[in-house]
Amino acid sequence: MLRRNAAHLDGGAAGVQEPAMTTDPTTDTWGNPVGPLLDATPRPLPARVPHRGGVIDLEPLHVRHVPDLWRAVQGQDASWSWMGYGPFATEAALRAQVAAFASAHDPLVWAVRAHRSGAIEGWLSLMDIQPGNAAVEIGHIWFGPRLRRTRGATEAMAILMRHVMDDLGYRRLVWKCNALNAASKTAALRLGFVPEGVLRAALVIKGRRRDTAMFSILADEWPACRDALLAWLDEANIDHTGAPREGLAAIRARG
Repeated sequence: MLRRNAAHLDGGAAGVQEPAMTTDPTTDTWGNPVGPLLDATPRPLPARVPHRGGVIDLEPLHVRHVPDLWRAVQGQDASWSWMGYGPFATEAALRAQVAAFASAHDPLVWAVRAHRSGAIEGWLSLMDIQPGNAAVEIGHIWFGPRLRRTRGATEAMAILMRHVMDDLGYRRLVWKCNALNAASKTAALRLGFVPEGVLRAALVIKGRRRDTAMFSILADEWPACRDALLAWLDEANIDHTGAPREGLAAIRARG
């Protein structure tokens, strides 16, 4: 029996299928369907460094930002409904959360400083950073009322999106949120993220079931998203009141 198996391995007997040669990059040596080959070089980790924008700056989150953030969170308890933390009953509780973020490398959190007010008015992060898979999520986004739905809010997200996709060469940018958070899902679509479906009962947040809505932008989709963001943020698209002349969806639709 051992001799017969050896003959099979030598190709001297029928019944053993030799690997088929293929030039199709979506199949393997045996003709099985597989994903396309990619540049598997691990991407660099994002660094805890500041980023300067046209109307906002991003500063690595620090406890020195707490006084501004404490002012920003006043009267905003409802904005924490879908977050894993908050609202904060005391400045000390907020400080503890900020200190935890400031000492972490994943998530990597930035504070958003508005040029006009000079104040810190929110934060956002890069998280679930996977250099080997060239994938990263933008998340932990909390903007105070003066920043929410403004040019500065869009610029803050665009800066980090451009950093990971253009500067660091990541291939997959993820947005995920509570499936009940309609505002977050609308924001993802506005920025050009593509829906991927819902992970059912994915997490327990504040003692409640959370279904997670998943969105992504891939490397080949990114240039169109980036160009639309840059066109929307351009001074030519901002009228004398500071409002955009044309929406992101309209800019993206006309290519």
